[in-house]
Amino acid sequence: MAHIPVSVSESQPPGRPLETLEDVAKGLAPRVRETLDAAEEQIDGFLSSVMGESFEERMARVDLHLGAGGVDAFGLDPKWAKYGFFAAAVLYRHYFRCEVTGIENAPRGRVLFIGNHSGQVPIDAAMIGTALFLEADPPRLIRSMVEKWTQTLPFVSTFFSRVGQVVGVPENARRLLESDQALMVFPEGAAGISKTYDRAYQLTDFGLGFMRLAIETKTPIVPVAVVGAEEQYISIGNLSGLAKLVGIPALPLIPQLFIPGGQLPLPTKYRIAFGAPMFFDGDPDDDDAVLEEKVWSVKTTIQQMLHEGLAKRKGIFF
Repeated sequence: MAHIPVSVSESQPPGRPLETLEDVAKGLAPRVRETLDAAEEQIDGFLSSVMGESFEERMARVDLHLGAGGVDAFGLDPKWAKYGFFAAAVLYRHYFRCEVTGIENAPRGRVLFIGNHSGQVPIDAAMIGTALFLEADPPRLIRSMVEKWTQTLPFVSTFFSRVGQVVGVPENARRLLESDQALMVFPEGAAGISKTYDRAYQLTDFGLGFMRLAIETKTPIVPVAVVGAEEQYISIGNLSGLAKLVGIPALPLIPQLFIPGGQLPLPTKYRIAFGAPMFFDGDPDDDDAVLEEKVWSVKTTIQQMLHEGLAKRKGIFF
Protein backbone atom coordinates (compact mmCIF):
# COMPACT_ATOMS: atom_id res chain seq x y z
CA MET A 1 0.00 0.00 0.00
CA ALA A 2 1.37 3.43 -0.87
CA HIS A 3 2.81 5.46 2.03
CA ILE A 4 0.87 8.61 2.68
CA PRO A 5 3.09 11.31 4.35
CA VAL A 6 1.63 12.96 7.36
CA SER A 7 2.66 16.52 8.20
CA VAL A 8 4.03 17.28 11.64
CA SER A 9 1.11 19.55 12.40
CA GLU A 10 -1.33 16.78 11.51
CA SER A 11 0.48 14.32 13.82
CA GLN A 12 0.17 16.61 16.86
CA PRO A 13 -2.76 15.92 19.21
CA PRO A 14 -5.56 18.48 18.87
CA GLY A 15 -5.04 21.57 20.98
CA ARG A 16 -1.25 20.98 21.52
CA PRO A 17 0.72 23.04 18.97
CA LEU A 18 4.48 22.66 18.87
CA GLU A 19 6.36 24.86 21.38
CA THR A 20 8.59 27.43 19.81
CA LEU A 21 11.78 28.84 21.29
CA GLU A 22 9.79 31.93 22.17
CA ASP A 23 7.32 29.81 24.15
CA VAL A 24 10.17 28.11 26.00
CA ALA A 25 11.79 31.46 26.78
CA LYS A 26 8.53 32.83 28.10
CA GLY A 27 8.13 29.80 30.32
CA LEU A 28 11.65 30.06 31.69
CA ALA A 29 11.63 33.81 32.27
CA PRO A 30 9.70 33.70 35.58
CA ARG A 31 11.97 30.96 36.91
CA VAL A 32 15.09 32.86 35.93
CA ARG A 33 13.69 35.98 37.57
CA GLU A 34 12.94 34.04 40.75
CA THR A 35 16.46 32.62 40.79
CA LEU A 36 18.03 36.05 40.28
CA ASP A 37 15.82 37.58 42.97
CA ALA A 38 16.81 34.83 45.40
CA ALA A 39 20.50 35.37 44.60
CA GLU A 40 20.10 39.14 45.07
CA GLU A 41 18.46 38.52 48.44
CA GLN A 42 21.35 36.29 49.52
CA ILE A 43 23.89 38.90 48.42
CA ASP A 44 22.05 41.66 50.27
CA GLY A 45 21.81 39.52 53.39
CA PHE A 46 25.50 38.65 53.38
CA LEU A 47 26.64 42.23 52.84
CA SER A 48 24.31 43.49 55.58
CA SER A 49 25.69 40.87 57.99
CA VAL A 50 29.30 41.93 57.47
CA MET A 51 28.64 45.69 57.37
CA GLY A 52 25.84 46.08 59.90
CA GLU A 53 23.83 48.01 57.30
CA SER A 54 22.70 47.53 53.73
CA PHE A 55 25.08 48.09 50.83
CA GLU A 56 22.94 51.00 49.64
CA GLU A 57 23.06 52.65 53.08
CA ARG A 58 26.82 52.30 53.27
CA MET A 59 27.33 53.49 49.71
CA ALA A 60 25.18 56.56 50.48
CA ARG A 61 27.86 57.58 53.00
CA VAL A 62 30.53 57.62 50.28
CA ASP A 63 31.21 60.90 48.50
CA LEU A 64 30.36 60.07 44.89
CA HIS A 65 29.67 62.31 41.93
CA LEU A 66 27.35 60.31 39.70
CA GLY A 67 26.03 61.57 36.38
CA ALA A 68 22.60 61.22 34.83
CA GLY A 69 23.38 57.66 33.73
CA GLY A 70 24.14 56.54 37.28
CA VAL A 71 27.91 56.33 36.71
CA ASP A 72 30.69 58.78 37.49
CA ALA A 73 33.11 60.43 35.08
CA PHE A 74 35.45 57.41 35.22
CA GLY A 75 32.75 54.78 34.67
CA LEU A 76 32.10 53.71 38.27
CA ASP A 77 28.66 52.11 38.58
CA PRO A 78 27.44 51.38 42.15
CA LYS A 79 25.33 48.49 40.82
CA TRP A 80 28.44 46.77 39.48
CA ALA A 81 30.40 47.75 42.59
CA LYS A 82 27.85 45.93 44.74
CA TYR A 83 28.60 42.57 43.11
CA GLY A 84 32.31 43.31 43.12
CA PHE A 85 32.21 44.01 46.85
CA PHE A 86 30.19 40.86 47.46
CA ALA A 87 32.82 38.66 45.81
CA ALA A 88 35.64 40.56 47.52
CA ALA A 89 33.92 40.44 50.92
CA VAL A 90 33.58 36.64 50.72
CA LEU A 91 37.32 36.38 50.09
CA TYR A 92 38.06 39.02 52.71
CA ARG A 93 36.06 37.38 55.52
CA HIS A 94 36.22 33.66 54.78
CA TYR A 95 39.13 32.87 52.43
CA PHE A 96 41.95 35.21 53.36
CA ARG A 97 40.49 35.98 56.83
CA CYS A 98 41.89 39.50 56.70
CA GLU A 99 43.20 41.08 59.89
CA VAL A 100 43.35 44.87 59.76
CA THR A 101 45.17 47.33 62.00
CA GLY A 102 45.41 51.12 61.89
CA ILE A 103 42.21 51.61 59.90
CA GLU A 104 41.57 54.72 62.00
CA ASN A 105 44.52 56.30 60.17
CA ALA A 106 42.42 56.61 57.01
CA PRO A 107 41.57 60.35 56.89
CA ARG A 108 38.55 61.99 55.36
CA GLY A 109 38.91 63.78 52.05
CA ARG A 110 41.64 63.32 49.51
CA VAL A 111 44.29 60.76 50.38
CA LEU A 112 46.93 58.64 48.69
CA PHE A 113 47.27 55.10 50.00
CA ILE A 114 50.74 53.85 49.09
CA GLY A 115 51.42 50.13 49.52
CA ASN A 116 53.61 47.17 48.68
CA HIS A 117 52.46 45.09 45.72
CA SER A 118 52.74 41.29 45.40
CA GLY A 119 51.03 38.01 44.64
CA GLN A 120 51.04 37.88 40.80
CA VAL A 121 47.41 39.08 40.59
CA PRO A 122 46.07 42.25 42.29
CA ILE A 123 44.10 40.57 45.06
CA ASP A 124 46.00 42.73 47.55
CA ALA A 125 44.43 45.84 46.01
CA ALA A 126 40.96 44.29 46.28
CA MET A 127 41.49 43.38 49.94
CA ILE A 128 42.76 46.86 50.82
CA GLY A 129 39.76 48.40 49.09
CA THR A 130 37.40 46.01 50.86
CA ALA A 131 38.94 46.82 54.25
CA LEU A 132 38.41 50.53 53.69
CA PHE A 133 34.81 50.06 52.57
CA LEU A 134 33.84 47.58 55.30
CA GLU A 135 35.90 48.75 58.27
CA ALA A 136 36.55 52.48 57.91
CA ASP A 137 34.18 55.07 59.34
CA PRO A 138 33.13 56.78 57.21
CA PRO A 139 33.59 54.13 54.53
CA ARG A 140 36.06 54.91 51.78
CA LEU A 141 35.72 53.82 48.17
CA ILE A 142 39.26 53.81 46.86
CA ARG A 143 40.35 54.00 43.26
CA SER A 144 43.34 51.98 42.11
CA MET A 145 45.58 52.91 39.24
CA VAL A 146 45.66 49.99 36.79
CA GLU A 147 48.22 49.34 34.07
CA LYS A 148 47.37 50.75 30.65
CA TRP A 149 47.72 47.34 29.00
CA THR A 150 44.69 46.06 30.95
CA GLN A 151 42.52 48.24 28.70
CA THR A 152 43.28 45.83 25.85
CA LEU A 153 41.66 42.89 27.67
CA PRO A 154 38.07 42.08 26.65
CA PHE A 155 35.52 42.50 29.47
CA VAL A 156 38.30 43.14 32.03
CA SER A 157 38.68 46.79 31.01
CA THR A 158 34.93 47.38 31.36
CA PHE A 159 34.73 45.55 34.68
CA PHE A 160 37.66 47.51 36.13
CA SER A 161 36.11 50.86 35.26
CA ARG A 162 32.64 49.86 36.54
CA VAL A 163 34.01 48.91 39.96
CA GLY A 164 36.07 52.09 40.27
CA GLN A 165 39.51 51.31 38.87
CA VAL A 166 41.19 53.96 36.75
CA VAL A 167 43.90 53.86 34.11
CA GLY A 168 47.16 54.90 35.75
CA VAL A 169 47.99 58.20 34.08
CA PRO A 170 48.80 61.42 35.98
CA GLU A 171 45.80 63.29 34.59
CA ASN A 172 43.33 60.76 36.02
CA ALA A 173 45.05 60.69 39.40
CA ARG A 174 45.09 64.46 39.63
CA ARG A 175 41.39 64.77 38.78
CA LEU A 176 40.45 62.19 41.42
CA LEU A 177 42.44 63.87 44.18
CA GLU A 178 41.20 67.34 43.26
CA SER A 179 37.66 65.98 43.80
CA ASP A 180 38.71 64.70 47.26
CA GLN A 181 38.73 61.02 46.36
CA ALA A 182 40.85 58.23 47.90
CA LEU A 183 43.49 56.82 45.58
CA MET A 184 45.52 53.60 45.92
CA VAL A 185 48.95 53.54 44.26
CA PHE A 186 51.55 50.78 44.16
CA PRO A 187 54.82 52.54 43.26
CA GLU A 188 56.56 49.19 42.58
CA GLY A 189 54.21 48.60 39.65
CA ALA A 190 54.46 45.35 37.68
CA ALA A 191 57.93 44.68 39.10
CA GLY A 192 56.44 44.40 42.58
CA ILE A 193 53.45 42.22 41.88
CA SER A 194 55.44 39.77 39.74
CA LYS A 195 58.51 39.35 41.96
CA THR A 196 59.78 35.81 42.60
CA TYR A 197 59.49 34.21 46.03
CA ASP A 198 63.20 34.55 46.86
CA ARG A 199 62.54 38.32 47.00
CA ALA A 200 59.36 38.10 49.06
CA TYR A 201 58.65 41.21 51.17
CA GLN A 202 61.66 43.01 49.72
CA LEU A 203 60.40 46.21 48.14
CA THR A 204 61.54 46.95 44.61
CA ASP A 205 62.29 50.48 43.38
CA PHE A 206 59.55 53.06 43.91
CA GLY A 207 58.63 55.47 41.16
CA LEU A 208 58.59 59.21 41.93
CA GLY A 209 55.28 60.08 40.31
CA PHE A 210 53.15 59.60 43.42
CA MET A 211 55.31 62.02 45.40
CA ARG A 212 55.07 64.73 42.77
CA LEU A 213 51.31 64.19 42.76
CA ALA A 214 51.02 64.37 46.56
CA ILE A 215 52.99 67.61 46.73
CA GLU A 216 51.14 69.21 43.81
CA THR A 217 47.68 68.40 45.21
CA LYS A 218 48.62 68.78 48.91
CA THR A 219 47.48 65.23 49.60
CA PRO A 220 48.45 63.21 52.70
CA ILE A 221 50.05 59.82 52.14
CA VAL A 222 48.99 56.79 54.19
CA PRO A 223 51.51 53.91 54.01
CA VAL A 224 49.97 50.45 53.71
CA ALA A 225 51.71 47.12 54.36
CA VAL A 226 50.18 43.81 53.26
CA VAL A 227 51.53 40.55 54.67
CA GLY A 228 50.18 37.32 53.20
CA ALA A 229 49.85 38.11 49.52
CA GLU A 230 53.40 37.01 48.63
CA GLU A 231 52.51 33.39 49.36
CA GLN A 232 49.19 33.15 47.49
CA TYR A 233 50.92 32.36 44.18
CA ILE A 234 54.57 31.43 44.62
CA SER A 235 56.63 32.31 41.56
CA ILE A 236 60.05 30.72 41.00
CA GLY A 237 60.89 32.51 37.79
CA ASN A 238 59.73 34.93 35.12
CA LEU A 239 59.47 34.09 31.43
CA SER A 240 60.27 37.66 30.45
CA GLY A 241 61.03 36.89 26.81
CA LEU A 242 57.68 35.22 26.25
CA ALA A 243 55.95 38.00 28.18
CA LYS A 244 57.35 40.61 25.78
CA LEU A 245 56.26 38.48 22.86
CA VAL A 246 52.63 38.45 23.99
CA GLY A 247 52.71 42.07 25.18
CA ILE A 248 52.34 41.72 28.95
CA PRO A 249 54.68 43.03 31.70
CA ALA A 250 55.55 39.61 33.17
CA LEU A 251 54.83 35.90 32.83
CA PRO A 252 55.61 34.25 36.18
CA LEU A 253 56.42 30.56 36.52
CA ILE A 254 54.11 29.25 39.24
CA PRO A 255 54.38 25.48 39.95
CA GLN A 256 51.08 25.28 41.87
CA LEU A 257 49.16 26.07 38.69
CA PHE A 258 50.04 22.58 37.41
CA ILE A 259 48.47 20.90 40.44
CA PRO A 260 44.71 20.14 40.41
CA GLY A 261 43.03 22.96 42.30
CA GLY A 262 46.24 24.96 42.38
CA GLN A 263 44.78 27.53 40.01
CA LEU A 264 43.12 29.10 43.04
CA PRO A 265 45.31 31.28 45.25
CA LEU A 266 46.50 29.59 48.41
CA PRO A 267 44.26 30.55 51.39
CA THR A 268 46.94 32.56 53.17
CA LYS A 269 45.97 34.85 56.02
CA TYR A 270 46.14 38.51 55.05
CA ARG A 271 47.37 41.10 57.50
CA ILE A 272 46.80 44.68 56.35
CA ALA A 273 48.33 47.56 58.32
CA PHE A 274 47.60 51.25 57.73
CA GLY A 275 50.25 53.66 58.99
CA ALA A 276 49.93 57.22 60.21
CA PRO A 277 49.43 59.87 57.48
CA MET A 278 52.60 61.42 56.12
CA PHE A 279 52.69 65.01 54.84
CA PHE A 280 55.14 66.46 52.33
CA ASP A 281 55.62 69.93 50.93
CA GLY A 282 57.98 71.52 48.44
CA ASP A 283 57.99 71.95 44.70
CA PRO A 284 56.54 69.06 42.62
CA ASP A 285 59.03 69.99 39.90
CA ASP A 286 62.05 69.55 42.17
CA ASP A 287 64.98 67.51 40.91
CA ASP A 288 64.66 63.75 41.20
CA ALA A 289 67.33 63.69 43.91
CA VAL A 290 65.17 65.89 46.16
CA LEU A 291 62.05 63.82 45.58
CA GLU A 292 63.94 60.55 46.05
CA GLU A 293 64.64 61.48 49.67
CA LYS A 294 60.92 61.94 50.32
CA VAL A 295 60.05 58.73 48.48
CA TRP A 296 62.73 56.90 50.47
CA SER A 297 61.02 57.91 53.72
CA VAL A 298 57.72 56.40 52.52
CA LYS A 299 59.41 53.26 51.24
CA THR A 300 61.37 52.65 54.45
CA THR A 301 58.21 53.20 56.50
CA ILE A 302 56.38 50.51 54.53
CA GLN A 303 59.39 48.18 54.71
CA GLN A 304 59.51 48.56 58.49
CA MET A 305 55.77 47.87 58.70
CA LEU A 306 56.32 44.69 56.69
CA HIS A 307 59.10 43.57 59.04
CA GLU A 308 56.82 44.16 62.03
CA GLY A 309 53.95 42.26 60.42
CA LEU A 310 56.19 39.31 59.56
CA ALA A 311 57.61 39.22 63.08
CA LYS A 312 54.14 39.07 64.63
CA ARG A 313 52.69 36.28 62.51
CA LYS A 314 53.14 32.68 63.58
CA GLY A 315 52.28 31.05 60.28
CA ILE A 316 51.37 31.71 56.68
CA PHE A 317 47.84 30.30 56.98
CA PHE A 318 46.87 31.46 60.47
